[in-house]
Amino acid sequence: MLRSADTGRADDAVRCPSRATMADDESFKVTDRRGRPREETDPPGEPPETTQAPSTASSSRGGDIPPAGPGSTESHAPDLQDLFVMFASSALISMGEAADPSTGQRTVDLDQARHAIDLLVLLRDKTSGNRTDEESRLLEHMLYDLQMRFVRVAEASR
Repeated sequence: MLRSADTGRADDAVRCPSRATMADDESFKVTDRRGRPREETDPPGEPPETTQAPSTASSSRGGDIPPAGPGSTESHAPDLQDLFVMFASSALISMGEAADPSTGQRTVDLDQARHAIDLLVLLRDKTSGNRTDEESRLLEHMLYDLQMRFVRVAEASR
């Protein structure tokens, strides 16, 4: 709480002169709307709902995450496999194995590809014992494939 240097009282707190201040008898209301989809928000002046509709986006992977945006075919909660695929895609694009989505061109950047593969190795090490069998198989297959492709591309670029 800010106190005035002159009187030391809290009601004389330093205020920004360019902003309107509330009178002492005015109050405001804070409503926590985290985790609620936009269409469920309460209109001004009405009390907030006390119950929340069950989420339609819950999947076998869990979580109350709203469905993906318009035009998206995915409706599951983000998971570790999505993270693996993101880094693998980055590595493939950096090795010129896939076109860059922003330019549509294939370019080779071996340093960037190596970095993406190293991040997957780091994730493998840091998540050891905390992955499902399916996640572990996917990660091991991705790493093997990416490392073999990296060696081929590196040898071809010499």
